[in-house]
Amino acid sequence: MDSKLAQLKSRELPTWFDDAKFGIFIHWGAFAIPAFAPATESLSSSLEDQYDQAIPMSPYSEWYENAIKVKGSPSHAFHQKNFGGAPYRDFKKPFEAGLKHWDADAWAETFRDAGARYVVLVTKHHDGLCLWPSRHQNKHVPGWNTERDIVGELARAVRVAGMRFGVYYSGGIDWSFNPTPIHTMGQFIASQPGGDYPDYAMAQTRELIERYEPSVLWNDISWPTGLEPLLDLFADYYRAVPDGVVNDRWMARDWKFDLFKWGPVWRYVDKKLKQAYMSRGPDEKGLVPPEIPFSDFRTPEFSILAETQAKKWESTRGMSHGFGYRRDDGPDDYASIEELLHGFIDTVARNGNLLLNVGPRGEDGGIPDEQMAILRGFGTWMRANGNAIYGTRPWERSDGATLCGKEVRFTAAPNRLNLIVKGEVPEAEILVKNLMLAAGSNVSRLGDGSPVEWVQQGADVAFRFSTPCTDPLATALAVHLPV
Repeated sequence: MDSKLAQLKSRELPTWFDDAKFGIFIHWGAFAIPAFAPATESLSSSLEDQYDQAIPMSPYSEWYENAIKVKGSPSHAFHQKNFGGAPYRDFKKPFEAGLKHWDADAWAETFRDAGARYVVLVTKHHDGLCLWPSRHQNKHVPGWNTERDIVGELARAVRVAGMRFGVYYSGGIDWSFNPTPIHTMGQFIASQPGGDYPDYAMAQTRELIERYEPSVLWNDISWPTGLEPLLDLFADYYRAVPDGVVNDRWMARDWKFDLFKWGPVWRYVDKKLKQAYMSRGPDEKGLVPPEIPFSDFRTPEFSILAETQAKKWESTRGMSHGFGYRRDDGPDDYASIEELLHGFIDTVARNGNLLLNVGPRGEDGGIPDEQMAILRGFGTWMRANGNAIYGTRPWERSDGATLCGKEVRFTAAPNRLNLIVKGEVPEAEILVKNLMLAAGSNVSRLGDGSPVEWVQQGADVAFRFSTPCTDPLATALAVHLPV
């Protein structure tokens, strides 16, 4: 096993993934029919403020099936009132009926126009519903897959549009194999199914690789087999897709998972987790998965790492409080384009990618207007300033500031340094602190290509614009260094 692990670790990260910077995540399934979750600010806030019921109180509508099992939860009350307590699996039929309105090509064109370079589709979430006609049938819930090959249709459309296609698979949780209601994070960790589930998850993941050759293999929560079979899966995946990448949520099953099944252990873990979450500082938001023996990139959730990382990472987040569509979300529930774009710029400057989630409606596959507006905003900015993002690498530092207090982020490319000033720049001149440029450097503004004069003033640089900066989100400058 050591030699297998060493061989995997010797593999270099494929350049395409490092260059891409921006991907689209898609959470879509039967849960998008009820499209409900409690009006909680974030999963972090539910863990910090109401840990003992954090899971059913989370704003993740994709966790609806679990939440409706918890009597007294907002989701249980909503389900009783609106659906009379009907089985969750009844939502499969209206979801499939809505597929007649779904246009995979329109989705792909929207994501491409937003500036995305890859798309990752949730092929099976925690409810166990597979969005492809798998030949490996769920023995606990027969027919628990769509007849239409949603995965295959979207893979084709995404590739035709010039992007890479990836698959998400919930390897660690499947409520069709373990339906026990989950209240706490300790129970969540302990709920990984055993029995026939490990073979099922392995067979389906191999099927996804064989059938769709995904450029990204994105597992969630944990992995139900031991480490050696997992390493074999990775090796086989890379043989099938030599430039593929895998994320970091593959914590393999070992003796600790069996201990978690014992009540006193997960109750002790819950006690410690509760103390940890309740004592977190204001900057400790989101979730950061633990490191595992091998992965190509890390995946902090609703979190941006504060410093440049040596290892590639990918910040994953929804546009509102969760991932799946939540029909009660109004304009105030969505993050602003400024927040999302500025977080993206921070992420790229610190060696990360952004995987921004889209949560389509269940009844027709449409993307809500608020989400479309954000995607269009990204596309507009990226068309003007993408050279400061795509194909770049971290500079010697990620963060800077102007004399007037505006935040600056740096990225680097061969013979070029990029500066991105966050926010509106109404001034005709800005001074960037603690920056030294080589004599003979030429500076231009990426938005319109206009030349920018610069003057070294001691340890700072003053940039003077020949025309006003009109972008209210961020202004990017390209410093072309002398060869």
